[in-house]
Amino acid sequence: MIRADHRPLYLQVIDRLKEDIENSVYKEGQKLPSEFELSKILGVSRATLREALRLLEEEGVVIRRHGVGTFVHSKPLFSAGIEELDSVTDMIVKAKMKPGTIFLSSSVQQANEDDKRKFLNEDLMEIMEIERVRTADDSPVVYCLDRIPNELVKNHSIHETKSIFSFLEESGRTISYAITFVEPIGYHEHVSEILECEPGASLLLLKQMHYDQTEQPVLYSLNYFRADKFKFHVVRKRN
Repeated sequence: MIRADHRPLYLQVIDRLKEDIENSVYKEGQKLPSEFELSKILGVSRATLREALRLLEEEGVVIRRHGVGTFVHSKPLFSAGIEELDSVTDMIVKAKMKPGTIFLSSSVQQANEDDKRKFLNEDLMEIMEIERVRTADDSPVVYCLDRIPNELVKNHSIHETKSIFSFLEESGRTISYAITFVEPIGYHEHVSEILECEPGASLLLLKQMHYDQTEQPVLYSLNYFRADKFKFHVVRKRN
């Protein structure tokens, strides 16, 4: 039961739930009791409980899934500034985990009009598409779909490399910067299953065009990150 003190009840509920989570009464990914049950356990009204849960969700302590319930949010394994251009391999290594790659497929495709526009090359003929899953300590964490002009990888076993960044650098094309669009998405019929996501878990999609040292676009990537494993932040400065 919540003990009476001089603070608002919802703050006491927040402290109690945080303490219970810290003490593994409720573990990462576990569903909390229903609002009715939890309000009885804590001895507070459902309105008070809802306010506490709302603030806990804003803090990232819990996550509420409409029609399913409230769950203890998993702490991200990886945290990075989105303005830092690291390869997925580098991010995993920085987290002191072993990076790995599950190669799914590769194919050479005829470049379409969208490819020619993205790569600023009207004469572009072929695109190599590479589908991979990146793992951290053997656990799948990122699904990668990469498209690269075939002339840059022709006659190379690109699927054997762990980092396309490293491959391009060894080929004389150092990635200097990328233009990134971030899109949060829910369940994805193909990707969520591959990444072994829990029901209702979300994904974070980074759509990126990478440019080399001569400012030429050389790699377009769709990277689907497990939102429960990755946390990105951005540093914003005033002009």
